Amino acid sequence: MVGSGAPDFFYKEAQRLGYVARSAFKLVQIQKQHKLIKPGSSVLDLGCAPGSWLQVACQSLGPLNNGGSVIGIDHKKVKVPPLHCDSRVQTISADVMTLPKHLLRELSPKQKGFSVILSDMCPLVSGITTKDAALSFELGMRALDLAVGRAASVSNLDGDNQDEGRSDEPSGSDDAGVLQVGGNLVIKLLESEDAKEISQICKPLFTKSTWLRPKATRPSSREIYLICQGLKPEIKI
Repeated sequence: MVGSGAPDFFYKEAQRLGYVARSAFKLVQIQKQHKLIKPGSSVLDLGCAPGSWLQVACQSLGPLNNGGSVIGIDHKKVKVPPLHCDSRVQTISADVMTLPKHLLRELSPKQKGFSVILSDMCPLVSGITTKDAALSFELGMRALDLAVGRAASVSNLDGDNQDEGRSDEPSGSDDAGVLQVGGNLVIKLLESEDAKEISQICKPLFTKSTWLRPKATRPSSREIYLICQGLKPEIKI
């Protein structure tokens, strides 16, 4: 709702169309412009509460016989919304910040990872701009790490001595991310210099990365979405 408490257009539309929250229209616009989710896609929704993105993701898969799946994860228990969702949607209660990648991969179809990862995670806003931006950056980096794993760290070196950035630990199942090659990633961030840093990390990893501020975003909000398309094969160093 808007500042006066009166329902706004997107709130009313969500009520009319059976979405559990107005935030559904953010993903509707992202999907309309970028077509990230296709029939047969395997979708991971990080921070899925209250479930509106689960609804839009499932709708984007098309009819049930198209296949595909949607897995939603949130630290809260989230019930799959009865409208716009079908048997392809399930939710898991877990802390995204501590969930090991190998366990996340096991949730994917045939344990081969996901073709689309959506992160609508956002910190509880304190009103302290720098603090909120830092927390948002932490959530964004976690989403990126889950998606591409060690590749994000390698990209972040960006001209530094890469040998110094290598880990001495043996390569393991949690080194690799759970986003498939060619896959798409959406990360919600609060506008800041830190957000720009994540964008710079993503640029060499994906064939295309763009910013979008959906129309359904509240005027007072600083949130913006980084949309990364076409994960490139990992470059060995």
